[in-house]
Amino acid sequence: MSAVAAYFPQLLQGLLVTLEVAVGSFLVGSLLAVAGVFAWSFGPRPLRWLVASYVVVIRGLPELLVIFLVFYGGTVLLTNLAGAYVEVSALTAGIAALSFVSGAYLTEILRGALQTIPIGQWEAARGLGLRPGTLFRKIILPQMVSHALPGLGNQWLVILKESALVSIVGLEELMRKGVVAAGATHEPMTFYLIVAALFILVTTVSTALMSFGNSRLTWTR
Repeated sequence: MSAVAAYFPQLLQGLLVTLEVAVGSFLVGSLLAVAGVFAWSFGPRPLRWLVASYVVVIRGLPELLVIFLVFYGGTVLLTNLAGAYVEVSALTAGIAALSFVSGAYLTEILRGALQTIPIGQWEAARGLGLRPGTLFRKIILPQMVSHALPGLGNQWLVILKESALVSIVGLEELMRKGVVAAGATHEPMTFYLIVAALFILVTTVSTALMSFGNSRLTWTR
């Protein structure tokens, strides 16, 4: 118990980093997804092709490979641009990589929700002379997010668990802290169970909040 008490504050610090990666990746990925769906709906053919290619390529790559590509590729790119060695931080690389991954999946989720909106609403908005940006922002986007909420919630849980992969490039998140504590104390089961409990706690709270939000939206529809 003394070992647990000694390392538990570090585990909590790792949990905060995990949440930082997960929240940052989900928010940036959501912005990428909204931009992607807008381009898919209103953009020219080359832009639609670009968005479709992004979704296909990213969904076809392992998340760990994307993290490596962003971490090492970003370092090479910045070093060439700066003319001196510049290393991408593990936190930045993790958020960027998982943002690319989540953006691809969230684009598909939002695109599926978009197809549930009756075509008559599009036609009525166009008949009122609304510009594409206004039509999408004020009429289509709120309904799309409402229909996509269960899928968005599932993707949040996926991102939360995938944040553990960023430890491979040295980020001191929850999983990494658990590995360090297990190695230092030679009590792997104790600390891995604590890490598991913390992940379950976060996912349970997230699931409860998503269920509440979904029920509220269902009631107001």
